[in-house]
Amino acid sequence: MEKILEVNNLHVSFRTDYGKVHAVRGVSFHVHKGETIAIVGESGSGKSVTSKAIMRLIKEPAGKIEAGEILFEGRNLLSLSKREMKKVQGSKISMIFQDPMSSLNPTMTIGAQIGEGLVAHQNYKKSESRKRVIELLELVGISEPHIRYKHYPHQFSGGMRQRAAIAMALACNPKILIADEPTTALDVTVQAQILELLKDIQKKLGTSIIFITHDFGVVANMADRVMVMYAGKIIETGTVDEIFSEPRHPYTYGLLASMPSLHEEAGALFSIPGSPPDLSALPKGDPFAPRNRLALEVDFEMEPPAFQLSETHYASTWLLHPDAPKLDLTGSMGQKQKEKAKNEAVKDKRQSTEKVLELSNVSKIFKIGRGKLLHAVNGISLDVYKGETVGIVGESGSGKSTLGRTIIGLLQADGGSIKFRGKDFQNIKSNDDWQAAKRNMQMIFQDPYSSLNPRLTVSDIIGEGIDIHRLFKSRNERNKEIVELLETVGLSRKHASRYPHEFSGGQRQRIGIARALAVNPSLIIADEPISALDVSIQAQVVNLLKSIQEERELTFLFIAHDLSMVKYISDRIGVMYKGQIVELAKSSELYKNPLHPYTKALLSANPIPDPAVERQRERIVFQEAEYNQERERVFREVGDDHWILCSEKEFENVRKYESITKDMK
Repeated sequence: MEKILEVNNLHVSFRTDYGKVHAVRGVSFHVHKGETIAIVGESGSGKSVTSKAIMRLIKEPAGKIEAGEILFEGRNLLSLSKREMKKVQGSKISMIFQDPMSSLNPTMTIGAQIGEGLVAHQNYKKSESRKRVIELLELVGISEPHIRYKHYPHQFSGGMRQRAAIAMALACNPKILIADEPTTALDVTVQAQILELLKDIQKKLGTSIIFITHDFGVVANMADRVMVMYAGKIIETGTVDEIFSEPRHPYTYGLLASMPSLHEEAGALFSIPGSPPDLSALPKGDPFAPRNRLALEVDFEMEPPAFQLSETHYASTWLLHPDAPKLDLTGSMGQKQKEKAKNEAVKDKRQSTEKVLELSNVSKIFKIGRGKLLHAVNGISLDVYKGETVGIVGESGSGKSTLGRTIIGLLQADGGSIKFRGKDFQNIKSNDDWQAAKRNMQMIFQDPYSSLNPRLTVSDIIGEGIDIHRLFKSRNERNKEIVELLETVGLSRKHASRYPHEFSGGQRQRIGIARALAVNPSLIIADEPISALDVSIQAQVVNLLKSIQEERELTFLFIAHDLSMVKYISDRIGVMYKGQIVELAKSSELYKNPLHPYTKALLSANPIPDPAVERQRERIVFQEAEYNQERERVFREVGDDHWILCSEKEFENVRKYESITKDMK
């Protein structure tokens, strides 16, 4: 196959206040024409820096490409002048960034931004570009493109903005498309649509794709070959089947084992211990050695070379040396831990009949201009029992976060009642009762950085709630409690005096959890607390929440769009669609026997970390227009604690299906 891109011995560094950061250290790889190569690894592994180096987007003088060559169609991109490189950027090599809102100009219409590339690289006149822009918007699946091209980025949803960013990247028919985490924050259905779109475009145009992600389900769906990066180096590379079926580096094993599956029983997730190394002060030897349960003495002395396993499969670990002891990598790093976790899983924590939270016909309405109303939460009724975790899933705009914020009092409900521990939360008159209710109900937010005050130390952030509710009489007692909370969430005393910007995303989320625990609440609402974290850090946070729950008998309302993670942490799951819970069931039951068409569509869109499965399965598309023709629906019980929102006719069909299924069993 023809090589369209070759990266040889690439080194990239950054100057910081803490010293020189060696972000990319001797990376070499190639991309064939028309293939998709996936680059995976935790945050800070060098994935995005490598892609930006290819595009020559490393900002100088702080950043510097110190060595190497990047050959595109035989030319070394690093030797081109800025003017020559501009002819390549966007025209020959395009990039889709992780956050489309930050990569789109908020002062320009979508059409004008896509048209810019056509005028600059394709010699279109401004008056001629309109037709092509509309074609591109239609190509990426944006409805009414002749209207939408006049709109601004803020008028698009997250999924639509990402589609617009793809249209912009494709405007000049590039030969290479670099997609940097393009689906990380998107719903599974929108993600599935975008992945299908990219594959379809690749078939039509023969585009080569470099896909950067930390989601192995997406890798299984998209990739031909996979590169695993750690501490600025490629530590394993191979075909997608080799990496998934025969991973040989302990880090690759750990990442794969950290991924939850819809087809396994819930339990504790396997997680890689520790955190990635500081790239400004790398340890001697293999940077992964301190986190590697199988590390040999030589790992702490020398970095391993790449050992060849097949024509396409290489891994850099001393465990592959002919003289290394023969160890069971599967047992030590992956499957046996998963089996152990599965055996230790708690099947149903809802043993208490005490209701912590009672929602009755709760609604929240927003005015969206010109007399239009949005029923963000539309008549939800739900009981949550002491010690259980209720997961809430659904697409963006389904009302999940609005429901959480309404329950905790950040938004005022427009109808219905919210009872917390038997008391009407919305009609509390006494200030003491109000303070007690607020103390017992806490929230963990999606973005730990924006929810933490950057001017306060970690000690003051955690201690703020303690001070407001006057939980300790002396300063010494307060500080002792803060240290204990830090240790509970896997941090230490030394972190108390630091500021939020000094921590990684996973560590900041731990601080947010410690802050929520500080006032000893009985209910915690976790709003997308893991969506922006690496899979290994996600596993650590989820395991942490489960262990804290068992220790403190906490009750959780867990809001997320990652269906696999929700299954692992939840006892019951409610599926939301357009402000309503359309299906509610025990976690295992919902995934084994989904009954509502919207639930079936969500589950079919969830990527599975298995290339063989991803190649064969078909996605179910929810027929929204057809479903919405039926208006008269009520919540009905169709099985043991299994409820769906359905009409009388739909209910009869479900009962027939259940009867047939039961007979077959």
